[in-house]
Amino acid sequence: MIRQYLHDGWQLTATTNEVPDNVRGRTVPASVPGSTHLDLLASGLITDPFLDRAEEELAWTHRADWRYSTQFLAAAVTSGQQADLVFDGLDTIASVELNGHLLGHTANMHRSHRFDVRPFLLDGANDLTVSFSSALSHAEKVEAALGRREHVNAHPFNMIRKMACSFGWDWGPDLQTAGIWRPVRLERWHTARLALVRPIVTVAPDGTGQVELHVDVEWAQDATETLTLLITVGAHKRTVVVPAGQTTVVARVDVPGAELWWPAGYGGQPLYNLDVVLRGGSEQLDSTAKRIGFRTITVDTTPDEHGTPFTIVVNDKPVFVKGANWIPDDHFLTRITRDRLARRVGQAVAAHVNLLRVWGGGIYESDDFYDVCDERGVLVWQDFPLACAAYPEEEPVRGELEAEARENVVRLMSHASLALWNGGNENLWGFADWGWPEQLDGRTWGLGYYDDLLPGIVAELDPTRFYCPSSPYSPVDGVHPNDENHGTRHDWHVWNQAPYEHYRDHVPRFCSEFGFQGPPAWSTLTRWIHDQPLTPDSPSFLTHQKAEDGNGKLARGLAAHLPVQSAFEDWHWATQLNQARAVSFGVEHFRSWWPRTAGAIVWQLNDCWPVTSWAAIDSEERVKPLWFGLRHAYAPRLLTFQPRGDRLVLVAVNDHDEPWDAHLTLERQTFRGVTLHLTRLRRTVPPRSILELDLDEALPRPVNDDAEVMVATTAEARAILPFREDVDLAYDPRPLSAQAHAVPGGYEVEVRAGSFARDVTILADRVAPDAVADDSLVPMLAGEVRVFHIRTDAFVDPAAFTDPLVLRCANDLRATDLRAVPDAR
Repeated sequence: MIRQYLHDGWQLTATTNEVPDNVRGRTVPASVPGSTHLDLLASGLITDPFLDRAEEELAWTHRADWRYSTQFLAAAVTSGQQADLVFDGLDTIASVELNGHLLGHTANMHRSHRFDVRPFLLDGANDLTVSFSSALSHAEKVEAALGRREHVNAHPFNMIRKMACSFGWDWGPDLQTAGIWRPVRLERWHTARLALVRPIVTVAPDGTGQVELHVDVEWAQDATETLTLLITVGAHKRTVVVPAGQTTVVARVDVPGAELWWPAGYGGQPLYNLDVVLRGGSEQLDSTAKRIGFRTITVDTTPDEHGTPFTIVVNDKPVFVKGANWIPDDHFLTRITRDRLARRVGQAVAAHVNLLRVWGGGIYESDDFYDVCDERGVLVWQDFPLACAAYPEEEPVRGELEAEARENVVRLMSHASLALWNGGNENLWGFADWGWPEQLDGRTWGLGYYDDLLPGIVAELDPTRFYCPSSPYSPVDGVHPNDENHGTRHDWHVWNQAPYEHYRDHVPRFCSEFGFQGPPAWSTLTRWIHDQPLTPDSPSFLTHQKAEDGNGKLARGLAAHLPVQSAFEDWHWATQLNQARAVSFGVEHFRSWWPRTAGAIVWQLNDCWPVTSWAAIDSEERVKPLWFGLRHAYAPRLLTFQPRGDRLVLVAVNDHDEPWDAHLTLERQTFRGVTLHLTRLRRTVPPRSILELDLDEALPRPVNDDAEVMVATTAEARAILPFREDVDLAYDPRPLSAQAHAVPGGYEVEVRAGSFARDVTILADRVAPDAVADDSLVPMLAGEVRVFHIRTDAFVDPAAFTDPLVLRCANDLRATDLRAVPDAR
């Protein structure tokens, strides 16, 4: 097999007249893999799409058609040789021509395409052209032919197999991409090639790792020789004879005493090399290499006294999922590198996340993403790309969906991190609650995909993995798909309608979506938005706020807990803080109910552009206060005060394999540090379990409920609970004093609390864009001293880190102007 990558010398031209004057008739260099927006940006023909209101200025690209062209050198096809032109990804409606000959049409960005080019390949220069037409126009034509189906947002993304959020979402821009977005190459081969390699990896009861390898072989015309297949798993080898013309091979390799792969926090992540080589005599014809991990993953849905659980079990050990939802890490997908993915997954692991859910409005991620998750022990919940819409089950949609599903199940199934397949996002819920039946009037909407097509593909190709039809879903017929007692649940009542304390209204078996909005880091925000003055309702800021009534929900959610702010810098801090508080509150509630509640997947980990959103990490890779909130709430050992009926208890959560011998101090003290009640005790929390502790009657009975706090402390965890919301607390508004100095690699800031200071945070990026503190949202009791470490390459005045707009806490919001934010909506 000879592979010649065709990534050089491409040029881009608009082929419609309805484009700006500076684009019409221009031919510019094109990057492959790449996209039209990035090529136009690189040539200076458009403003950066993320800047201010540039997104609105680029609406013309929705209707534009494009031509990519290049010339490459190749030798003539020799006798017995095959020649295939392979595109790993075309976005989306494309026609491919080689030397003036039409090879075919494509209509799916989620799959690859292979064209036999033997009749058309020339000896010497070859002209290759890929012409893209408007994805939006295509989707509208399909909708007109098949009949409208309901969907969120403005465009009929459900009529085309393209990343749904390319058409905009409530956190993403409406920048409809086009281009050759994955590699393209010319493959030359003879005799035979490996068309498909599908390893089914299991672990026998005696600990033997088993690889059942399914191989499809494509033969060249007139090939008559017997071949051999050499399979290597680690140090274990197997050779299989492949008679001429045999197109399928099944072989098994055993690995006695295989080391088990575990999720982060449960064990190591040993990976084995799986190499498959196809040989004809002494010649290597083709090969492929993968990495696998030996583990078993199941989902327990055995009915119990509470309903139907949804508990992920790895190597026979139930796992509480500390998860986050994952969206594409950049709207322009070709800018996402392996290094960027490694950093992002590393940030997830540092926040104790053990599962990422690849959400159904995005893509099947690159191999790099799953490789990194394999290496770091992050389980992957994989949605099929179907989200928040009724999908037609007729052609041309059905055939494309089946083709992409088959290809990607085979592509991804070797990854140890891949835990389960999910039919899509919120589509069963949509049919139940969003008025779809009346609008559909009997037309198909996707049920056949979720109940028949997709589970059938998974059962056929990847039979060891669990499949569920949607998120949320109930495994019980006739039960609402978002029922808290059965399967998975999404909680969007909080954020959309209710303050975050209403997370406690439900004890779900598994919460696979919940979240709260907040703006990005200050450096990110001010790099991309330049309104003067900058306010929550200034024009560019609103362009980067995509949620329906987003600012209104931020304001109402804030008013229930924290003082509403008029100065934008204070509003920015308050809304970031409230986001972190809300999500942490939900996580602690869910974790306190283990094993009845078996998982929490926060919406969302990351962002694809600079935006006010639910993300913990913004598009510039900066962590928001929410990230620190997750790190605290997902910590392996957690203390949290929780209601149980009409009483308050302390819940100790131990997510370790060892018992937690906890020496506890429980006290009630004034904000000034006077201890009014003190109890010391010792308790042991068994491995991977929780323990509820009743409180002394006097502990939760304050003398002054606006100026006292309950504290539970061990060597590994602390819980602090005031008796009222911040808006009603008699905080010292300026409780902190601090001094800073330079150290190797950055700065140290020593902070002292003269009175109880809640959620002490250093917004370090306000001083230097690369600066980040080692901790945030730290509660400090009166008299406590804390040293924060700031990592940065910048040389600045150390005192800048003690500035009142940088060194913050919840208390200082009491010292600011309490007027409402103007026109926050």
